[in-house]
Amino acid sequence: MKKIISIVTISILLFGNINCIKDDSCNPKSVQSEQAAILAYAAANNINAVAHPSGLYYEVINQGSGATPTTLSTVSVRYVGKFTNGNTFDSQTGTPVTFPLSNVIAGWQIGIPLIQKGGTIKLIIPSSMAYGCTGYASIPPNSILFFEVNLIDVQ
Repeated sequence: MKKIISIVTISILLFGNINCIKDDSCNPKSVQSEQAAILAYAAANNINAVAHPSGLYYEVINQGSGATPTTLSTVSVRYVGKFTNGNTFDSQTGTPVTFPLSNVIAGWQIGIPLIQKGGTIKLIIPSSMAYGCTGYASIPPNSILFFEVNLIDVQ
């Protein structure tokens, strides 16, 4: 019996991590290659998007008047996240969620500091500033993401 358990354990150790092998077929899209799709989404949804030098597009709905976050800040937010087809993939519109800004996607790290506490912003995030060519959970690889974020608090 111990021999069978050892064989099973060794098999899991050797072959159970097969998905951890690096996938060299992952080719992230460039910000420039997604620009036309981002601009089309903005136009179709009446978003007066401004281009950030990073390639992120945003519209400040309400600047807010409190503290301005940095990537070192902990923020509390309410938000809705959508794909460019309009389907919502994530939403936190009730109790605000709190997290270090350094722990989220690059698009949020760049976009959220464009407003102050109490502010609201719309972000159109190129896939390379979101989950890239790997995707995450229900977010497919190379997905351009839209968020509307209300910055409740900055610490």
